Amino acid sequence: MFLLLLGVVAVVALWLVSSYNGLVSMRQRAGQALSDIQVQLKQRHDLVPNLVETVKGYAAHEKSTFDEVVKARNLATAAQGPAAQASAEAALGGALSRLIAIAESYPDLKANANFQALQSELSDLENKIAASRRFFNNAVSEFNAACQGFPGVLIAQRFGFKPMDFFALDEGERKAVEEAPKVQF
Repeated sequence: MFLLLLGVVAVVALWLVSSYNGLVSMRQRAGQALSDIQVQLKQRHDLVPNLVETVKGYAAHEKSTFDEVVKARNLATAAQGPAAQASAEAALGGALSRLIAIAESYPDLKANANFQALQSELSDLENKIAASRRFFNNAVSEFNAACQGFPGVLIAQRFGFKPMDFFALDEGERKAVEEAPKVQF
């Protein structure tokens, strides 16, 4: 009887340790994914001044757009947390879209090798950021499901694991995604 009780206690202890370690591992994976997003965003923020200066040389009269891009970049670099970062990055994305639209109006600039390289690098970074966001949101989803499902909810609450926020689109980005792009010639 004593051995049976000892066996049950050992199984419960192993389950508890295994579940706790699983939650820690998932939280770490989500934290790493958020860090990966931040690395990509840092590269994007470093690229923006080069892109602005290149376009500035061709379109000096578009000062308000350049100022808007720089302001959006500064806000994005200062944002803290997934929700604030998502909102700030949406504003930067919109400003960059306007900058690229201006650049498209200048045939000499479009043919400039530096501009083409910067635009290609920005496009590549945007793809990496999107992939990093998907990975982060997947890791957060797994973590939140483990924290909220049974029996993980018993361990999560007891040891202070709290649900994490997704890296989500803000209202402006949602509207932009819902609207069909306008093509004009």
